[in-house]
This record gives sequence, structure tokens and C-alpha cells, in this order.
Amino acid sequence: MRIVPPATTVTSAPSPKAATASSSDAGTSTSGAVIGHLLSRFAGECTGLVPTLQRVQHATIEELRGALERASYLPDEGLATALFLALRLEKPLLLEGEAGVGKTEAAKALARATGARLIRLQCYEGLDVAHAVYEWNYARQLLHIRAAQEGTVDEAELFGREFLIRRPLLEAIESELPVVLLIDEIDRADDEFEAFLLEILSDFQITIPELGTISARRRPIVILTSNRTRELHDALKRRCLFHWIGHPTLEREIEIVKLRVPDVPARLAEQAARFVERLRTIDLAKPPGVAETIDWTQALAALGQRELDAGLVESTLGSVLKYHEDFQLVRDSDLVALVAEARSGR
Repeated sequence: MRIVPPATTVTSAPSPKAATASSSDAGTSTSGAVIGHLLSRFAGECTGLVPTLQRVQHATIEELRGALERASYLPDEGLATALFLALRLEKPLLLEGEAGVGKTEAAKALARATGARLIRLQCYEGLDVAHAVYEWNYARQLLHIRAAQEGTVDEAELFGREFLIRRPLLEAIESELPVVLLIDEIDRADDEFEAFLLEILSDFQITIPELGTISARRRPIVILTSNRTRELHDALKRRCLFHWIGHPTLEREIEIVKLRVPDVPARLAEQAARFVERLRTIDLAKPPGVAETIDWTQALAALGQRELDAGLVESTLGSVLKYHEDFQLVRDSDLVALVAEARSGR
């Protein structure tokens, strides 16, 4: 058996300029159509009506906020605007902030609110192309070679799409349906992988040497998150819209808790949010985020509590604090006074 190299080079997919020209000939903006279609689809599911594609370009920020709230996410005006612009401009959105403030949940809620499929790439040190983009199914290629032992195997046959294992990035690029691509904790990935993302974030395309350039059939909604454990490079930031998510105000945090834990007594939700707000004023190694407030409130509700007391707080601090040093610091402080302040609302 011989493996014969292909006689001609692989033809790449059309350039981004050609794709842009063809899309502009279609008339209305793709971004407007995507936003309007997804929001109308969500509204149709909520009301039982059949969604239509008419007047899809008139989706507004308030419509998006409403859809997100119905998906159990309460964005402030700045975040809602950033998400809207990411949809409208078809640009990736980089969300930075401390852990637990709702960056990842924003992408999940956007997928729920718009009816798009969520594809998540969890970043980590050492992440490479084989785990993030694609790799070849070597076992299947070997079986193909063995099956053709009596004949000649063209190299192009061994590197056809049927032997391609699609990882999250390629899966999102090739999807014909709406996709929210969540690239989570990009700051944990290496510089090399961050550099590899530049082609995807700027041109929404991936180059595979054996196949050529694969351009997005439908541009995914791309959300990147970072806990800022390291600074990201300017080249990546230039390709993204940016929004910083901080801890919410007390009033918004209470609203968020009530939205995410609907069965909790209102008084308990308010006291829990006030107590966590006071914890953030202490010099903790890891100040609790909104995620911890929600988890703690769920734990308190599961215990059948209707309001805070010092003994209860001390026994459930594991839902709020994640470091032993923080436990000791809070216990050594005037825990009774902190609880009293949370109960009184002062």
C-alpha cells in the first residue's frame, strides 16, 4: 500500500472580505437579524406565540434586559449595554472582574435568554489547539489505511472532514445555529494560546493546514471572562469590547438574591445580602461575590431559617468563605455585632 500525496494544494475558504461583501448584498444587517430573531423566539416561547422574523432589526437594550431578567439574570445598565453592543456589532465581549461577580453566569443567561446554544471552553494552563480547536482522529485514520491495504490511499483522504474531531472553538465556528461561545477564565491560559485566539476573534475563522481556512457560517456570540490573575495582551483586548463587573450595590444584590432564590423569605434575603456586604469591608483573602451570597441564601433557606442569628451564621460560613484564614478573621472579629447590623439594616 502507498500513501499518495495530493496533486494540488488545498483551497482555502473565501476571504473575510468576500464573506463581508456577500453578506452585505443580503440586505439587512446580520447582527440585527440575529438579535431580533433570538429575542422574538424567546418571547414566543414565554407567551406561547409563534415567533416571527419581521422587524427584527428593532430589538432594544430594554428588550434584552427583559429577556435576561426572565432568564434569572439581573444586569445593570452598563452590562446590558455591553451585551447588546456585542450582539449588534458582532464583536467579542471581554468581561473582567473578581471571581463570583457573575461573569460566567452572564454568558449562560445570554444563551438562555436568546435561545442560543452555549458552547463553553474552560481555559487552563497548558491548553492547546488539540483540546480547544481540533485534532485528527488517528485511530480512525489508521483503520482507513488498513482497510485500503490492497490499494492506494490518497493523503487527502486521510485528512478529510470525517476524520476531524471538533473541539469547542471549531464547533462554534461551524455551527449553522445561533451559538454563545463562552471562553471562560482566559487569564488562566498561556500567552501562546491567547495569541492563537487572535485570528478567531478578529476574523471569525480558523486555519487548518490540511483543509485550509474555515470561516464562520454564522458568527457566534463570543464572551470571554477573566479574573485578572494576569494581564491580557493588548492585541487581544483590541479585538474585544470590554466591561468590568464589580460587586453590585446592596439594593441590586438583594434583588438578585430574590430573583435567584425565589422561595426565600424577603427578610432573610435582605439580611444575608447586608451581612455579605459587611464581610467585603474586612481584609479577606477572598471577599465573597454574588455567587457566594446566592449559595449561602440557598443554604439558609434549606435549613428553614427566616432570619439570621450568630450561631447560624458561624455554622454556615462555609457557604460564604473559602479560606481558613478568612474563617479565623471573621470569627475573631465581632461576629455578633456584624449579625446585629445585618438584622437591623443599619
